[in-house]
Amino acid sequence: MCCLMSMPIAEASKFMITRRTLLASLAVSPFITPFKSAEGIKIGVCTRDSASAAKYGFDYIEPAAAEIAAMSEDEFRDYSEEVLASPIRCRAFNSLIRRPDLKVVGNEVSLSMLRDYLEPCMSRCRRLGASVVVWGSAGSRNVPEGLSRRHANEQIVEFLRMGGDIARQHDLVLAIEPLRHQESNIVSTGAEALEMVRSVKHPNVRMIIDYYHLREENEDPKILKIGQKEIVHIHFANPHGRVWPRDLAEDDHYSEFFRYLKSTGYSGGISIEGKGTFETDGAASRAFFKSALASS
Repeated sequence: MCCLMSMPIAEASKFMITRRTLLASLAVSPFITPFKSAEGIKIGVCTRDSASAAKYGFDYIEPAAAEIAAMSEDEFRDYSEEVLASPIRCRAFNSLIRRPDLKVVGNEVSLSMLRDYLEPCMSRCRRLGASVVVWGSAGSRNVPEGLSRRHANEQIVEFLRMGGDIARQHDLVLAIEPLRHQESNIVSTGAEALEMVRSVKHPNVRMIIDYYHLREENEDPKILKIGQKEIVHIHFANPHGRVWPRDLAEDDHYSEFFRYLKSTGYSGGISIEGKGTFETDGAASRAFFKSALASS
């Protein structure tokens, strides 16, 4: 829920639930009951469409933080009402940085600009119910030619410590996302993300594992066990086409991944991030996770 109690009265009034919104949020009978595994794992979708996600029984949505940050005050107020009218919330946000002028790595890094961006962005994410904000954002972190890898790592550590401080102010966790080498030339595996988390040493900086990127990099899913204390979120797609998962037979590495995941006692979220639609894939994907988490 939005943290209205911690907001000034004038500001909070912008986000008070109207009678219409409250009634809509209570009218949940047409929706499929959200699926939760026995271990408490929640299943969500990377989308802004809370109504469809709730209709198809998902536990939460995961919009792009950059889109939320770019909204005008009126746009954000309208979207907040839309989310509050739904029985589910924005548990996580991805795509933290998309602006080409905001660089974490390179010769044009401005920590003050990054701070000025992160503070209102994370504030909005928290108001919409987030606990995790994911930093993949390859465009912000790719190492330009001529810059040493050591210096790039130092810049990332500095950014994450600053971002971790801002995240802590808003009761959030800033989570590093490893991205396949075709997209990012730094932090491309879970092992590299884990090393970065341990270098940063900040209580509000952790990491995620994305199944698609893990398979693209041929990384051993044992990283789930190795990094179990640092992994706070999961992204998931069928790696054969980066589409919504529908069947356990699609990929012969599914069972091993879920076996490791369950062995760690993981109880966070798994967000579908891939090509697909609720109408075509929603029911099948929901059934997929129910089966995968029950049978592994």
